Amino acid sequence: MSLNLASILRTSAKKHPKRPALTIGDKTLDYGTLDAYARQFGGALLELGLRPGQHVALMLPNVPQFTIAYYAGQYVAMPIVPLNVLLTADEVHYHLDDSDAVVLLAWEGFYEAAHTAFQRSDGCKHLIIVKADPTDLTSDPGVENFTALLAAASPVKGLAPTMPDDTAVVLYTSGTTGRPKGAELTHFNLYYNAEYAGSRLMPLDGDTVALIALPLFHIFGQTVQQNAVLRAGGHIVLLPRFEPIAAFELLGRHKITFFAGVPTMYFALLHHPDAAKYDLSSLRYCASGGSAMPVEVMLAFDKRYNVNILEGYGLSETSPVASFNVLDQPKKAGSIGLPIDGVEFRLIADDGSLVTEVDTAGEIQIKGHNVMKGYYKRPEINAEAIVAGWFATGDVGMVDSDGYYRIVDRKKDMIIRGGYNVYPREIEEVLYGHPAIGEAAVIGVPHPSHGEEVKAVVAFKPGATATTDELSAYCRERLAAYKYPRIFKVMDALPKGATGKILKRELRR
Repeated sequence: MSLNLASILRTSAKKHPKRPALTIGDKTLDYGTLDAYARQFGGALLELGLRPGQHVALMLPNVPQFTIAYYAGQYVAMPIVPLNVLLTADEVHYHLDDSDAVVLLAWEGFYEAAHTAFQRSDGCKHLIIVKADPTDLTSDPGVENFTALLAAASPVKGLAPTMPDDTAVVLYTSGTTGRPKGAELTHFNLYYNAEYAGSRLMPLDGDTVALIALPLFHIFGQTVQQNAVLRAGGHIVLLPRFEPIAAFELLGRHKITFFAGVPTMYFALLHHPDAAKYDLSSLRYCASGGSAMPVEVMLAFDKRYNVNILEGYGLSETSPVASFNVLDQPKKAGSIGLPIDGVEFRLIADDGSLVTEVDTAGEIQIKGHNVMKGYYKRPEINAEAIVAGWFATGDVGMVDSDGYYRIVDRKKDMIIRGGYNVYPREIEEVLYGHPAIGEAAVIGVPHPSHGEEVKAVVAFKPGATATTDELSAYCRERLAAYKYPRIFKVMDALPKGATGKILKRELRR
C-alpha cells in the first residue's frame, strides 16, 4: 500500500481549488495555487539534482514558503528537516551534518546563521534564500533564490510512490545526554495523527479558519494545525511571530474559529491590558500543549471567551498527539486526557514492574501508530528508547479511575520554557567550554508566564572568576535565545553524591 503525506494537499486542491488555503498579511493563496507551487518546487529540487530519499532542511518562520517546501519534499519523496529559526550558526551546522541535509532553505532574516553553517557543512550542497519581497531575485554567489528557482522549474505531475513507513519528516529533539537527535516520523505517523486531530479531536471542516501562531518548525503546529486544517479544506492564517496584539487583531479580523497554542500564549492573551478591546466571539475550538496548562489560566480563558480549551500531551517522537481531553467527554482540568484511538499508555515503576494501581506514579510508555520509526542514525539509542514497540517518554504520570492521565514529574531533566524544550546537558556543555568554569549544572525554576526559566549554577576553577554578565554574553553567543540561562548562581562547589555526580535535586531545593 502506498501512502504519501502530500495527498493531504493534493486531495483538498482537487476538491476545492479556489477555496482560500493560506493567508499572510493581505495575501492569500487558494488551494489550487498552493498545490501548484508545491509541485513546482518539488520539480525544482529534482532539477537541482536531488534524489528521492535525500533530506531538505527548512529554516523558515510561519510563511507560505514553509508549507510549499514542506509538501514539495513529500511530493518528491525527500524528507523534510524543520529547523528552529532561533538556532545559532554552530547549531545549524550540527543539524545539517547530522541529518545529512543536502539543501537548506532559509528565510533572509536568518541569512547570517544559515550561510555560516552552510559554508561549514560537508554535505549540504545548496543554500536557497527566501526573500520577504518575492520580486527580489538577487542572491549572493553560491546561493540560490527561491522565487527564481520556482519560476524556472517544471512541476511534478504526481506523488512519489512512498510507503506508509517511509520517513516524511526528521524532527530534531534532545535528551538529557548527548546532542539533539532526529526523530524519523513516517507518512503514516503524520497522516493519521493529522486525520485524528482534525476529525475526531476537533471537527474541522471547510468553514474552519485557523490562526497558526505556533511555529511550524515544531510538530504541534505542523500536525494539529497545518496538516489537520489543510486536510479538512479549512483556511489558515499565518502569524510569523506571536505577539498578543497581533494575535488579537488577526483573531478578530479573520473571524478565527480554531486556535492552538502553548500555555504562555493563553496567559499573554488573558492578561493583556487591552484584551477587552477585541472580539473573539468567533472562536469555537482551542487546544493547548507543549507544557502543562495552569488550571486557573485555562478556566479563566474558557469563561471569558466561552470556549473549551482542550489540553493534550505528546512528544516529537509521537507525531505528536498521544492523549487529549475530548469534546464529547468531560474535561478534567490539569489532566492530559485519554490516550487517542489506537494508542496505548502504560506506567512503569522504577524497578521495571508494571504500575496497575490508580493514582500511582510511573514512567509513561506509549505504543501505537503515532510512535516514530526511530532516531536517525542512532541504533544504540533506539534499542533503549523503543522496546517491543513501547516508547519510553521519560515523563512520570498517574492515571485515575476514569482512565485520565496527568503528568506529575519529568524523569528527564528537560526544562520547558515558554513551550520550548530546553535540555540542560546541551547548555552545560557550552558552560564547560568557558575557561573560568570548573563545574556547571542547569536546572529549571518556576516562572509566572514562561512556566520555567533556565538557571545555571556554576563553580569556578581555582584562581579563575567571571561576572554573571560575562557568562550570560558567552552563552548568548552560542545558544538560541530561548535556551541561554537568564539566572546565574555562583557557588564554591556544587553538591555531589558518593559517585561524584552533581545532585540537581539539592540545587532545586
